[in-house]
Amino acid sequence: MDALLLSRLQFAWVIAFHILLPAFTVGLSCYIATLETLWWIRKDDVYRRLSAFWIKIFAISFGMGVVSGVVMPFQFGTNWSRFIDATGSVIGPLLGYEVITAFFLEAAFLGVLLFGRKLVPQWAHVLSAYLVALGTLLSSFWILASNSWMQTPAGHEMVDGRFVPVDLVQLIFNPSFPYRLVHTVTAFVVTTALVILGVGAHFLLHRRHVDESRIMLRMSLVFLTVMVPFQIIVGDLHGLNTLHHQPAKLAAMEGLWESTTHVPLSLFGVPDEQAERNRYEIAIPAVGSLYLTHGFSTEVKGLKAFPREDRPPVAIPYFAFRIMVGLGILMLAIVVSGWVAYRRGRLYESRAFLRFARLGIPMGFVAVLAGWTVTEVGRQPWVVYGLMRTADGVSPSLVASDVALSFAAYIAGYLLMFGGGFVLLRRIVLLGPERATEEEAEDADEARKRAARPLSAVTEEPHHNVPRPAGAMRGPQQEHDRGA
Repeated sequence: MDALLLSRLQFAWVIAFHILLPAFTVGLSCYIATLETLWWIRKDDVYRRLSAFWIKIFAISFGMGVVSGVVMPFQFGTNWSRFIDATGSVIGPLLGYEVITAFFLEAAFLGVLLFGRKLVPQWAHVLSAYLVALGTLLSSFWILASNSWMQTPAGHEMVDGRFVPVDLVQLIFNPSFPYRLVHTVTAFVVTTALVILGVGAHFLLHRRHVDESRIMLRMSLVFLTVMVPFQIIVGDLHGLNTLHHQPAKLAAMEGLWESTTHVPLSLFGVPDEQAERNRYEIAIPAVGSLYLTHGFSTEVKGLKAFPREDRPPVAIPYFAFRIMVGLGILMLAIVVSGWVAYRRGRLYESRAFLRFARLGIPMGFVAVLAGWTVTEVGRQPWVVYGLMRTADGVSPSLVASDVALSFAAYIAGYLLMFGGGFVLLRRIVLLGPERATEEEAEDADEARKRAARPLSAVTEEPHHNVPRPAGAMRGPQQEHDRGA
């Protein structure tokens, strides 16, 4: 392996782990804001318990996302210096806007969301939830604007081999950006909804936290009923955009070698780049044109229409695309099975549906990884599509052994961090919303009692009412639970 391939693998490793966190936290922050609003309006404590439960999970996920994401820009300098030298005037400001408008907003109000429930008015706590959610969405906006420009560059000119912005609006709202933004953010919120649905189903299977689980199940099922079909529509529009602006990528996704107006639907095959054909293929004639071009009048270019050196690797986007679509069909099946159980009056009791919903927890994450693989591998061999090759962006004096050493360190570090984070998140989920918020509820009750006392009673309170340490036992039931 040379330094170029190792650098690509290293960056892929880092971003593959990192993208799992925004795929979860973007939707989760919106869900928390919804729960806080419902608690404020309805005064039903079940929404407060659910919000406190998911806030703890969000905080850990957010922290892991920061740590796993902050190292990515460093690789621009260490492994991709020629790329950042050429594109820094475009990429740098977009990443800077992300920090100023999104990361600072998230970081500031996450503190209020985590620790301010007893310290600020309820409306301020709800507002902090909305601002954290806005921060996650703004972060997605700027990161996807940057990536979309690399996919469909616009709004720049070349000066001495460097990309220089000339129209910021065209640069940000480049041809693929609106489709990529909506498609990706929808994938993120669907991923979160599947996790919430699966966690609620898991609790109902064990008859635990029934009130909270019913709310999680009901809210996520209704949300998925709208968003999964919407994602299919957006994906279709994104595909039309890809056909127009990145035809080689689309040909690789479809495993299409010959240009034709009647594209077959390739269900399965093994692309053979040397022979320029698919082996062991199972295909339905002409059906592919119906979803690619919505007719049979538009010719779709096959891979043979492009020089070999300009073609992306075929097998990776071909199989990743089918994984993504297959998981989308399974998500739709979860939604349909949920409504079937509802019509039968067994939404909360049907063990078949609840098990199916629990199996859906990782589906969104795998689909996001598959979609991102299609996007990035399908762009090759370009780092800026059609203008700058990936091989021209790697640092000039990079030594393969050095990259291999740093790659090994990244592998070990990320496995350790994500392994520990997963264990911690799993522990919080197993405790559930009632246990996870028990201490908060007690502290909130105590705060309300203290606020209702006369000032003299508070100031003259004897010293033996000093709050107990966090680890102090609260009774035999807690002792039993801790042992469990």
